[in-house]
Amino acid sequence: MSAYRLEQFKTIDDLVLHDEESHKPGRHEVLVRVRASSLNYRDLAILHGNYPMSCAPGHIPLSDGAGEVIEVGDGVERFEIGSRVANIVFRRWLGGRFQLSAINEQYGSNSDGWLTEYKVVNEEALVSIPAHLSFEEAATLPCAAVTAWSALAGITAGDTVLTQGSGGVSLFAVQLAKLLGARVIATTSSMEKMVKLKNLGADEVINYMATPDWDGEVRRLTNGQGVDRVVEVGGPGTLQKSIKSCAIGGEVVLIGFLASSSDAIDFMNLFMGGVSLRRIAVGSRDDFENMNRAITQHKLRPVIDHVFPFMDAKEAWQYFDDRKHFGKVVIAH
Repeated sequence: MSAYRLEQFKTIDDLVLHDEESHKPGRHEVLVRVRASSLNYRDLAILHGNYPMSCAPGHIPLSDGAGEVIEVGDGVERFEIGSRVANIVFRRWLGGRFQLSAINEQYGSNSDGWLTEYKVVNEEALVSIPAHLSFEEAATLPCAAVTAWSALAGITAGDTVLTQGSGGVSLFAVQLAKLLGARVIATTSSMEKMVKLKNLGADEVINYMATPDWDGEVRRLTNGQGVDRVVEVGGPGTLQKSIKSCAIGGEVVLIGFLASSSDAIDFMNLFMGGVSLRRIAVGSRDDFENMNRAITQHKLRPVIDHVFPFMDAKEAWQYFDDRKHFGKVVIAH
């Protein structure tokens, strides 16, 4: 089989294609013919040596994949040959509270990921994919979509959600928040993206390049009340404004670290606003399956910017690194 390995953490040229032996599934394992994989910001952070968690060179990259089961081992009950599946990001986190030990088993950083033609996986670490989605669409779900779904936990009709930018998590957050009946205010950097976010369902869009103090605009758009939930992907560079954008008792869900800053958090803003900060780590298998039921019911389709063939994986990474995409970048296997 063909598989890519990221042999060092320097440049895209460190992504090297290998011819390797495919393995047989053991007990409670299945062999998946991987049909598609997708890129996330963490993959760029790993490539450039900026990933804040443990990682080692030499692994097959990418945390997100989808494909079909072509062989089953003894004792397999969840799937059969022909089942269409996607992976969960933390393969032992099936439900309940997150366990810190799961961090040590992340695909693409300290275990082999999904940029390969075939992969042996424990049946418990997979979910069935919605019937209306292609493999390319399903491959966008494991990290970005489940993260957005987890970030919106508890949101109900009539709540207001603030999203940031047009990355994978943010676009899924717009779609899923609207599915839940929420009002969505989105921020972005250009008129072109403002139009696309409106077309996706955002009720209001703020150009943060034209309006640097966008937290004030959020307040204006909510009649001074603020939002119930912020899907915070910027990190240090946007957190202060996110806190100021929240309603009393609102919540900022900490996801990413896209925007750097040395500014300290204003404790009194946090304290007087009664704002909660919640850190999430994607989600469990239960979260993924619950999300898939909602996606199936509403026939939601992920936003895909571009699909590259497997042999052009380097081009896919470079395109993603150029940061000009709107939606997910996918590799078809």
